[in-house]
This record gives sequence, C-alpha cells and structure tokens, in this order.
Amino acid sequence: MKTFGIFLILIGIAMIIVRGISVPTQKKLVDIGPVEINKTENKWIGWPTYSGAVIAVVGVVLVVSGRKRS
Repeated sequence: MKTFGIFLILIGIAMIIVRGISVPTQKKLVDIGPVEINKTENKWIGWPTYSGAVIAVVGVVLVVSGRKRS
C-alpha cells in the first residue's frame, strides 16, 4: 500500500501542474467517391485542480497508515 500511496502522490502532483491534455481528432467533412476532405481538431480533456489535490492527500494517508502498521 505504501508504493501505491507514493504513486498516488506523484499522479496528484502531476494533475495539479498539468490541468489537462489536448487530443487531436479527425473529422470527415466531405466524402464524395474518391474525393475525401478531413479536418483535424484538437479536443481538450481537462480536470479540476482540486481532484489532483484529493488524490495526493489520499496517497499521503496511505503512506502514513502504511508506516504505522510496520
């Protein structure tokens, strides 16, 4: 559980620093026989900053509780 707690802390800190990612998607506009027109758009996938903080706190709780049992 201590290793998983450290992993959660690192992921939580990364989520606080990086607030989302941009993913390119292709959209087909026209498809007439051999003629095809596509458009590439960037979609933003974001998350609230407090979710990273909550994940980091859960990781700290797991690390601290793992030390008390040892």
